[in-house]
Amino acid sequence: MDHGHMHDMPPPSTPSMMNNGSMNGGGHHHKMMMMHMTFFWGKNTEVLFSGWPGTSSGMYALCLIFVFFLAVITEWLAHSSLLRGTTANPTSGLVQTAVYTLRTGLAYLVMLAVMSFNAGVFLAAIAGHAIGFMLFGSRTFRNPSGDQKSNDPPPSGCAC
Repeated sequence: MDHGHMHDMPPPSTPSMMNNGSMNGGGHHHKMMMMHMTFFWGKNTEVLFSGWPGTSSGMYALCLIFVFFLAVITEWLAHSSLLRGTTANPTSGLVQTAVYTLRTGLAYLVMLAVMSFNAGVFLAAIAGHAIGFMLFGSRTFRNPSGDQKSNDPPPSGCAC
């Protein structure tokens, strides 16, 4: 195996080069942000949007609440009677499609938030899915008259 061609490749960039903002030591000064590829704790993160929540503790708390409620709403839509439509008319089919599309979009937003690798965001998403399932999917809070007649496993809240 000939590794002689590797001498033309530049060396891997170091964190000091990234923090410096210069990757090639010359004229371009692009601000590089280090992306986490493992879980970490802390409020200094970016979730879903560039610069959000920033470095503020209050904005980080708002971010966690937002992700939590996204997950709860995703579970609510996953277990909604709107997805189980009982009639076969076109209007019912359009409503089912709209609700399914909204649920899928919200599930992907929760997934993208978790991909920030922030442990707090991950725990907020898991808690939101758990509470949402407990409220809307489990038999704990279901009407005893029984609107669901099958023993099928609950639908997944994730569109993955």
